[in-house]
Amino acid sequence: MDRKQSYLKFLHLAQAVKDTQDFPVLDAVEERVLNIFAVAWHKGREITVLEAMKMLPDVSESTVFRRIKSLRQKGMVALSMDTKDRRTRYIRPTELANDYFGKLGNCMKKAQQV
Repeated sequence: MDRKQSYLKFLHLAQAVKDTQDFPVLDAVEERVLNIFAVAWHKGREITVLEAMKMLPDVSESTVFRRIKSLRQKGMVALSMDTKDRRTRYIRPTELANDYFGKLGNCMKKAQQV
């Protein structure tokens, strides 16, 4: 199977995961924010709310902040307080977010199978 077919198959499988009742519906900005966070988390980075608001230069900081709040309400991220500075909050993935990433990872594997 060529790369184009694999990618299209992945998109189809990923959409099927997103359409299930297992995960909340995410808008395009929420999905983009979550994906950027996932890359940082994978690298072992901790993300503060302030840093997160600056991670998408083409999206206003207030929009990113609203999406963080929305992702929190949907159970995809959690906030934790810094032990030294109570004003600093870190964004962490929840179990639901980790399940979401895992299901999308499975979609990638299936898309590459012939």
